[in-house]
Amino acid sequence: MKRFVEGDDRKQVALLPECVDDYIGQDNPVRIIDVFVDELDLAELGFNGAKPAVTGRPSYHPGMMLKVYIYGYLNRVPSSRRLERECQRNIEMMWLTGRLTPDFKTIADFRRDNGAAIRNVCRRFVELCRGLKLLSADTVAIDGSKFKAVNSRDRNYTAGKIDKRQQQIEESVQRYLDAIETADRTSPIGFDVKTVRLYEKIARLRQQMRELEQIRAQLKNQPDKQLSLTDPDSRSMTSDGRRTGTVGYNVQTVVDTKHHLIVEHEVTNVRNDRGQLSKMAVSAKEAMDKPGLKVLADRGYYSGPEIRSCDLAGITAYVPKPLTSASRKKGLFTKRDFVYVAKDDVYRCPAGERAIHRFNTVENEMNLRMYWPSACPRCPLKARCSPSDYRRIRRWEHEHVLEAMQRRLDRSPEAMTVRRSTVEHVFGTLKHWMGSTHFLTRTLGRVSTEMSLQVLAYNLKRVMNILGVARTMKAMRMAGS
Repeated sequence: MKRFVEGDDRKQVALLPECVDDYIGQDNPVRIIDVFVDELDLAELGFNGAKPAVTGRPSYHPGMMLKVYIYGYLNRVPSSRRLERECQRNIEMMWLTGRLTPDFKTIADFRRDNGAAIRNVCRRFVELCRGLKLLSADTVAIDGSKFKAVNSRDRNYTAGKIDKRQQQIEESVQRYLDAIETADRTSPIGFDVKTVRLYEKIARLRQQMRELEQIRAQLKNQPDKQLSLTDPDSRSMTSDGRRTGTVGYNVQTVVDTKHHLIVEHEVTNVRNDRGQLSKMAVSAKEAMDKPGLKVLADRGYYSGPEIRSCDLAGITAYVPKPLTSASRKKGLFTKRDFVYVAKDDVYRCPAGERAIHRFNTVENEMNLRMYWPSACPRCPLKARCSPSDYRRIRRWEHEHVLEAMQRRLDRSPEAMTVRRSTVEHVFGTLKHWMGSTHFLTRTLGRVSTEMSLQVLAYNLKRVMNILGVARTMKAMRMAGS
């Protein structure tokens, strides 16, 4: 073929043996993986087999296996079977492993048996980022997102799902019985082939009814009255106000607002974010070693006790209050229309009347003070206030913490814009890397390990983009020395 760039002859013998290192450029990210893992103290991090046994067959070094997984997740190859193939054909993987080719079972077992150690490696990389001054921002954004588990919606059961499915089966059985009765009246001979098939379908449906009853009995032993058959730790969750749910996990992340690095993360099977704020914020504060930290979160995290816990820990929270009041939809005054006068411990209503303290009560383990004005029955604005005789106002004993946070939000209208631009694209990137199936492993512990590898790969790529390959390797060597 003339006038084309021609390749070498496949059968051409090289005079000198070729060096694998020649195929890997100095700016290749695989060199960063090699340096990073070599600088780790694997025994201290908790890896099995970091100190080999005296007897028995030699095993693969845990450092080499860790390099395989970091390379796989960095290049969107999380499957152990695909990693096995990459070790056999990928020149970068050959360079990284020294041409070792572990089988898929060995690769999968390493991830399964070293979950805690892999999560420690993810934390160690965050410490490295802190040492490199990449976590210098004093503000982080917290958010949670639903990731799919290895469990379809048809394999997840609640009492409501079972009732709906049984109703569908009963309607199908009745439809088939009606079809059989029609066939008996119209057919001159006995059973035909169609009738036999209908009886077989009815038998299968009745078997499904018996299986559903067995699942209903198992549901009674579940604390949250929900059962997943494929991945027992996964749960059905709804998000973004959609009617349909995703069977999976709620992944919590804390992202710094400067370089968009994931500071802290946790995989939970709790369906909402309401009780996650203080725990994630305190963990982020410890990881970043910040005496004062600002935390941005959406309305799903709004919880009085959680916000107060942040305040006690020296963390400044920015969480908008949910707009769930039914009064505004009805055209009535809301609690924000009533002004609290601290020196007199009273509320001033829109009509100018004083709502004084009446008694104390406890709701949802929160100590509340109850207020209402005496002038409610004769108030000219009562039609716009409350259909009850008196408009009652509840005040939490630590309401001043929430009021101070609201004032901070009023002074920082851009806070929620910063939150969205910081954390939501991180979830979009992770889900794009993970593909439509998201998680490949089952149970909460193994899913947490898989998520740690994804977070480590994400942070590693972010640092490479910020510092470059050469500076990153130099920083890693200095940090390890």
